[in-house]
Amino acid sequence: MASEQMAEGREGTGPLPPARPLDAIDQDILRMLQADGRASIRSVAERVHVSRANAYARINRLVEDGVIRGFGARVDHERAGHGTSAYITLKIVQNTWRTVREQLRQLPGASHIALVGGDFDVLLLVHTPDNRALRELVLTRLQAIPEVLSTRTLLVFEEEDLEPQW
Repeated sequence: MASEQMAEGREGTGPLPPARPLDAIDQDILRMLQADGRASIRSVAERVHVSRANAYARINRLVEDGVIRGFGARVDHERAGHGTSAYITLKIVQNTWRTVREQLRQLPGASHIALVGGDFDVLLLVHTPDNRALRELVLTRLQAIPEVLSTRTLLVFEEEDLEPQW
């Protein structure tokens, strides 16, 4: 498989090809790999009833097309020492999304960043060791970004990652 490309992502490799429709086999492969990113080509091929060469080619195409962005571990943040999670909403100066996004990527514990429409501009998910670290992140790091006009912190009491349904 294009392991270097998967490990490094597609950044800097040029524009993605146009999106192609996924057939039932592609969708089955995606479901399998989401459940077990370490599944072997052989086991994928057997479960979706195609040859190993076909499974290999399909997975490579899904990676090259940017459908599969990489493989990784699903982490229990609490057991990994980051027991405090929060969604933070941000209002930012108009037309500063790219600048703000780059700064948010550098924050310790940042897990998900989204530009959204509505009452605020950005939704940020963070995982921190405790409330003190969360307070430091919000009051010192986030509010020091000049383009951030305001923040609102929503403490997560319990969370569960859902498997996407294809």
